[in-house]
Amino acid sequence: MKRVRTLSVIFDTEINSHETEAFRGAVIQKAGLQHTLFHNHAEDDQFIYNYPCIQYKRIRGKPMLYCIDRGVDEVHHFFNNKNRDILISGRKLELNIDRLDLKNHVFQVWNHSFKYRISHWLALNQSNYKKFMLLKNEDEKRQMLASILTANILSMAKALRWHVDKSISLEIEAVKRTHTVVFKKNKLMAFDVDFKANVSLPQWISLGKGASHGFGVVWIIKKEKKENDGK
Repeated sequence: MKRVRTLSVIFDTEINSHETEAFRGAVIQKAGLQHTLFHNHAEDDQFIYNYPCIQYKRIRGKPMLYCIDRGVDEVHHFFNNKNRDILISGRKLELNIDRLDLKNHVFQVWNHSFKYRISHWLALNQSNYKKFMLLKNEDEKRQMLASILTANILSMAKALRWHVDKSISLEIEAVKRTHTVVFKKNKLMAFDVDFKANVSLPQWISLGKGASHGFGVVWIIKKEKKENDGK
C-alpha cells in the first residue's frame, strides 16, 4: 500500500486535441526551464527516464494539469506567476481555474477488481508493434496488451516508490478503438481500451509512453466493492 497526493487542475478555457503539446510548452515556459519536473529534461537537454509527476492533458475539451507525488509541491512554480496568460495557435488564453481537486490516493492491490478505460494509450514500441501485428487471434492480442499495461503500472509504481507485494491481475475487456496519433513527429498506433484490474488507480492518471503529453489517460468506469474484502 502506498498513499500518494494527487492534484488535478482544470482550466476554464478550451483547446483542441492537437493543442495539448502547445499547452504543455507554454506552461513549462511560465514555470521556468530550471524546474525539471515540468519537462523531464536535464540541463544538457537529455531526457530523464522517469515517470512524469506533472502531466498535461485535455479533459472534455479543457486543458488540465495533473500532478502526483513531488509534482504537487513543484507546480507552485507555475501558479506563482501573477500573469498566467498563454499563447496557443496565435490566440491568447487566460488560464483561470475551473476546478481544482487535491486528494490522497491509496495505491493498493485488492482482492477484487476495478473497471477502467484508458484512452489514447501508446502501448506499442517498435519491436512489440511487429509482434502485435503478427498475432491473428484477438484473445492473444488482448493478452499481450494486458501484459504491457501491467508493466506500465509496475513502472509507475517503482517511480512512486510503491512496493507492489501482491500479484496484479489485469484483463483487457474490450479494445474500443485503435487510431493513429502523432507523438514527437512520429505516427503511432493508439488504443482506447476497457480493462479491469485489482489495483486502485486514481482518475486521470496516465500510463505508458507519452504520459506527460496527454496519452494513456485512465478513467474510472465503475468500482466493484465487496464487504469484508481483505487488503
